[in-house]
Amino acid sequence: MKNIVVKILPRYCETDQMGIIHHSNYLIYMEQARLEWLNTLGFSYQKMEENGVLLPVHKIDITYKKPIKFDDEIHVAISLKSIPTTRVVFDYEITNKKGEICALCELTLVFTDAKNFRPRKPLVDFLNRCEELFAD
Repeated sequence: MKNIVVKILPRYCETDQMGIIHHSNYLIYMEQARLEWLNTLGFSYQKMEENGVLLPVHKIDITYKKPIKFDDEIHVAISLKSIPTTRVVFDYEITNKKGEICALCELTLVFTDAKNFRPRKPLVDFLNRCEELFAD
């Protein structure tokens, strides 16, 4: 389970004047997929925050290839790129129901201590689960 695919049905309020999903919503769709990925792994942002770990965004690189329109069912595939260190890197592929690629993204989060906002290592349990994914 290095990767999962989440189905999303964009809402009308997420469109711009041209009837196209506004580019800022892609980040929301990717976060939704990331939360589902974490849940599948047995973790959550809430659990990490309770353990003193924050995960701010360090880098986002999105390539928009094809517009998404209102009521287009999309599929957001998320995969863990490598075993986390002080950073965790995810790859995303957003496709429409025809299988056409709408966007590609690489997103990097930094494990950060909630008290001093300094980079830190991931929680041991989280790191162990991620290592298991690459052992399969």
